[in-house]
Amino acid sequence: MSATKPGVRPALPHFSSGPCAKRPGWSLQALTDAVLARSHRSKIGRAKLKRAIDLTREVLQIPADYRIAIVPASDTGAVEMALWSLLGAKPVTMLAWESFGEGWVSDVVKELKLKDVTVLKAPYGELPDFSKIDFASDVVFTWNGTTSGVCVPNGDWIAAKRTGLTICDATSAAFAQKLDWPKLDAVTFSWQKALGGEGAHGMLILSPRAAARLESYKPAWPLPKLFRLTKGGKINEGIFAGETINTPSMLCVEDYLDTLGWAKSIGGLEATVARSDANAKALASWVAGTPWIAHLAKNANERSNTSMCLVVTDPAVTRLPADDQAAFAKTLASLLEKEGVAYDIAYYRDAPPGLRIWCGATVETRDIEALTPWLDWAFAEAKAALPKAA
Repeated sequence: MSATKPGVRPALPHFSSGPCAKRPGWSLQALTDAVLARSHRSKIGRAKLKRAIDLTREVLQIPADYRIAIVPASDTGAVEMALWSLLGAKPVTMLAWESFGEGWVSDVVKELKLKDVTVLKAPYGELPDFSKIDFASDVVFTWNGTTSGVCVPNGDWIAAKRTGLTICDATSAAFAQKLDWPKLDAVTFSWQKALGGEGAHGMLILSPRAAARLESYKPAWPLPKLFRLTKGGKINEGIFAGETINTPSMLCVEDYLDTLGWAKSIGGLEATVARSDANAKALASWVAGTPWIAHLAKNANERSNTSMCLVVTDPAVTRLPADDQAAFAKTLASLLEKEGVAYDIAYYRDAPPGLRIWCGATVETRDIEALTPWLDWAFAEAKAALPKAA
């Protein structure tokens, strides 16, 4: 017999971890002021791009002496630009506890082929031992593990008096968690994450220390045009004033401006962090009272408030072969998608099987609360369909 379907549905079923939910009340009408069929180098185009940079600084509370650039290829492009432009001058320490961190390790070791590299890893659900980090080296890490639901709780573990640079992939943390700017030298994120912007554009934020590295050090490898942040040995300041290296989508720029304006209007960073916290609290409350599921992140202080990753703990599922456990998780996500109550919440392909539910600021808490009974319904349906021997 099928379980009874809940009577209330989320008003918006958008719980994907990227691209993420649009801001409350969003519609295409928000983009009517976009600079279309005009050059991004025109006076009005440059003004829009500079406005995006200025609003980013204001909402994220970025120090005035940090440079901000709009770059191609989303967060990935921004991270690659930082790695290829800044690394090689010092030993490197790579921190990895989920898929994207592992990817940056691969790029540094296999593509840049740096020799003096220390890799500190932790399994999904945990953080590595930060006490082993030598801050005389450059340190590369993700602030929030989008595919594991594990984030650093703060920047206290980063040495204030360090001689190396810190390069931080903050794509699912920016606007949802307070970044410790004095501890960060190169920070990246994409528009498609915490504010639900459109894809293909990334942000690269550099401290004065990172800028000094760009002018004092030239990598041994050739840099593609898209990665070049200097000109004649000096910082290309135009890039940090909205003069993008390649052609941006001004429609996407308008969308980013709209969502930045929304964030500012509701109270800025404090408000977007509070909204994310409220969403995460609502989901965590359900997890705490539900016997068949648990957080992948073992330590409550290290759990993300955006990309919350959950694993099924019911014995009827955990005793299944690994492939069948993965199939069960996918069935849960599929049942919810067919009902139109939750889209794209299956686990990331490299992560342990389970669910990944976005709780960032653009999601409404009432939609998280409406989703949880449907999660119970989907579990009951999927478990009932298991072979009796299981």
